[in-house]
Amino acid sequence: MISEQDILFMREAMEEARLASLDDEVPVGAVMVRDGEIIARARNRREKDKNPLSHAEIKVINDTCRALGGWRLTRCTLYVTLEPCPMCAGAIINSRIERVVFGAYDEKAGAFGTMLNLTEYPLFKPTVVGGVLKDECASLLTEFFKKKRAK
Repeated sequence: MISEQDILFMREAMEEARLASLDDEVPVGAVMVRDGEIIARARNRREKDKNPLSHAEIKVINDTCRALGGWRLTRCTLYVTLEPCPMCAGAIINSRIERVVFGAYDEKAGAFGTMLNLTEYPLFKPTVVGGVLKDECASLLTEFFKKKRAK
């Protein structure tokens, strides 16, 4: 079920994605919420960091762990503009994030139902809600790559 709060926090994640785009990064943004409050926000930084691990989800998980003082992110909801890849889905599962809300589906690498579904394995199972503001989130990516190809 998609709530007004889901839309509000997805828009916050979209703002992070827009900032990533301004840095010439693939526009994926994320925010971590606990008890209705944003704990951390992040965006893709692979190019800037020169690091394949610098996905928005990994960055926001790291920042949330620091802010909360532990690795178990119970009662947290992750909002991210693109369906997490296998690496990020693994980190989400291992950090015990209870709920994941994503925007656009990722046909090439989505690991919460599109390409594969890590919740089908006998691991911790977050609640996953996909497609929140999916057209707007997908548009951020489409426009970014259109501009890249034009250069």
